[in-house]
Amino acid sequence: MPLIPELKTRERQPDNGLPHVLCIAGPTASGKTSLAVEAAQLLGGEIISADSMQIYKYMDIGTAKPTAAEQGGIPHHLIDFLEPSEEYSVVQYVEAAKALITDISHRGRVPIIAGGTGQYISALVDNLDFDRSEPDPAIKAEVEAQLAERGRDHIHARLAELDPDAAEQIHPNNVKRVVRALEMRLTTGLTLTERNANSRKRPVFARYSVFGIDVDRTELYARIDRRVDAMIAAGLEAEARFVATLHPGRTASQAIGYKEFAPYFAGEATLGEVTELIKKNSRNYAKRQLTWFRRPDWVNWRTADDILSVLARYPSVTSTS
Repeated sequence: MPLIPELKTRERQPDNGLPHVLCIAGPTASGKTSLAVEAAQLLGGEIISADSMQIYKYMDIGTAKPTAAEQGGIPHHLIDFLEPSEEYSVVQYVEAAKALITDISHRGRVPIIAGGTGQYISALVDNLDFDRSEPDPAIKAEVEAQLAERGRDHIHARLAELDPDAAEQIHPNNVKRVVRALEMRLTTGLTLTERNANSRKRPVFARYSVFGIDVDRTELYARIDRRVDAMIAAGLEAEARFVATLHPGRTASQAIGYKEFAPYFAGEATLGEVTELIKKNSRNYAKRQLTWFRRPDWVNWRTADDILSVLARYPSVTSTS
């Protein structure tokens, strides 16, 4: 029986006492944090963030990291623990999240995954086994040479030709992942979809019920605009300036809400122009998030109020039996 009987879930095998995990996903500014806190208060849960930028220290305003007051006394995990100069992979995230799921469940609490990084959530729910093998050295050298000579657009175009699904999932700007995907496609002869299908044959780790917060698109964009204005008023400019001094070009400094300040710091743009660009990029990011989360068949789309109503009818979610 699924965690919540009326919901779609990714079922692979009988319960067997596996941890039950609630996931709250959705686009930026859809209200994931506040809903997750309410759900945790209702169910006796703890929150595991699935936000690839809230992991970084000092990046509080631009990532909408929940304040102590907004956390509502609920333990929050995997936020504010990494230096902006450090890299953090989906493999590291999955390993850390699984350890937390086990610990939280063993203490009789409900693990609640909340965030908008689709790759993090999909990797957990789909139980992916990440291929840690290295690409063929000759192929790796060939791809790196093409990147140096012809640029990232060429590499992404070649990936689109050989592995369209991977190219659709990986943004061209994420050069590291594009290169890795192309190298593995050429080395293994398998597409990303085929490699993921093979990895899903492993025994399931946990059972997930995943909610996507359904928000009217016009209202979502209005929320994004209001939130960016609030971030600017709260001092985002100073925060972005500080992050830019740490390690320019690193993943953290290229996050939305930070990278847009580069021309402003160079005296080539006004603060108003930067603000509008952050809004535009945030809306585009929300579109990509919705595309990602609409793809799997295990996301249950509900309004925030409907999600709370469903959870209130199933207090037994606190049980792993």
